[in-house]
Amino acid sequence: MPVIIQVVTLLLCVNFFPPLADLIWGNRYRYPVDGGRLWFDRRPIFGSHKTIRGILVSLPGGAAVFLLSGLPWWVGAVAALLAMAGDLLSSFIKRRLNIASGKAIVFLDQLFECLFPVLFLARVLPLGAGQALMILLCFIPIAHCGSLFWNYILYRPPLDGYPRLIHSTVRLREWRSCHVPLARWQALCNLTSFLSNQLFLTSFFKITGLYEKGVRNTLDIRLEEKTFRFASLPQRFDHFRLLLLTDLHLDGLAGLTDELIRRLTNIEVDLCLVGGDIRMQTYGPIAPCMRQLRRLLPHIRSRHGALGILGNHDCIEMTPDFEEAGLIMLINDSWRIDKGEERIWLVGVDDPHYYKTHNAEQAFRDVRAEDFTIFLAHSPEAYQTAAEHGADLYLCGHTHGGQICLPDGKPVLTNSRAPRFTAAGNWQYRGMTGYTSRGAGASSVPLRFHCPGEITLITLRRGMEGE
Repeated sequence: MPVIIQVVTLLLCVNFFPPLADLIWGNRYRYPVDGGRLWFDRRPIFGSHKTIRGILVSLPGGAAVFLLSGLPWWVGAVAALLAMAGDLLSSFIKRRLNIASGKAIVFLDQLFECLFPVLFLARVLPLGAGQALMILLCFIPIAHCGSLFWNYILYRPPLDGYPRLIHSTVRLREWRSCHVPLARWQALCNLTSFLSNQLFLTSFFKITGLYEKGVRNTLDIRLEEKTFRFASLPQRFDHFRLLLLTDLHLDGLAGLTDELIRRLTNIEVDLCLVGGDIRMQTYGPIAPCMRQLRRLLPHIRSRHGALGILGNHDCIEMTPDFEEAGLIMLINDSWRIDKGEERIWLVGVDDPHYYKTHNAEQAFRDVRAEDFTIFLAHSPEAYQTAAEHGADLYLCGHTHGGQICLPDGKPVLTNSRAPRFTAAGNWQYRGMTGYTSRGAGASSVPLRFHCPGEITLITLRRGMEGE
């Protein structure tokens, strides 16, 4: 029995390398084995899912896993080559039966990719006929279930009306963070985040006696008032007021929503912008943060309503709930505000930090080059593409200003790939004005030091700086 388990495990590993390559590289280096050619029946020889890359990664992968199991590396390489040959034969047969490439067919998909290497291994190990049959009977259902899982993660279509490109890495990240049936196991799927945030950081600040102070600091939310001048701002939008709320993490700390509501009393604006990260963790249930958001939104007094974008803590599945609560979501999309014959545009992109699904070209598709544009992104990491598309004002958050900073206010970490000059406050890039909010809440742990949270009141003025 141990040899049966060993061989089944090794063959499953070999079978896993091609989809793993899809996960890592997406469409890069993805050349079909048949070169797109057709057979005599005018159907593909193998189909687009069978790639040279998949075969090439399986050979060293097979050699490595066999070597780690105590078998010669060359045995693993030959077994992997035979498994790939069997997989190609199955694909050839499926094309002749007019079965679409990528469609999972139980037994046919697994038979030859297991049978060919098992016949070879039967002579090397050796294996008896009964053991070889048991390997086939074990491998086929397990491999089929694995194929169904990967097809669901990598190739299922996106939700209707969601304008973005879908990559396999995004599929896996969404599944880990947002898959509702997985809710009770999501901490295990995000184990590194759970251990570092919930155990290490929380324990450290409690041991040092700083935890309660950090919580008090988090509830000490400041109102930041900013004025930005633009020569290109339409006359009718002079003194236009924006309320920027970002990184709310509403379910992360009791009393946070109440403090936000208190701070928003008597504030009236023309437009409210919500910069993403409504949920505290990057995984887990969404209902708690939605309950708090529904409490908060009625207290926002905005003439043109509230527009929002998704952050790296938010899931696409949250979008209908956000909009039902009264928050219009811009997901690689734009929103026009008219005053008479003059207009400005709000352009919002999907998360550029974790999911990396921002698409400025898609978001700007309706915006004229001469129009005044406010670009809303969760993090500053899309600053270059925003400038290339002519954005006038870039608003974002995500960095929390560092959240835990040195006594002089300098952040220890920014959690952003953008330059440090974009980490907090005002900044400029190629004629584009940027502002990065410290955010209203706190993520990972509900603590702040030398970096108070903020809600931001922005006034747009027509004219040049210094006037």
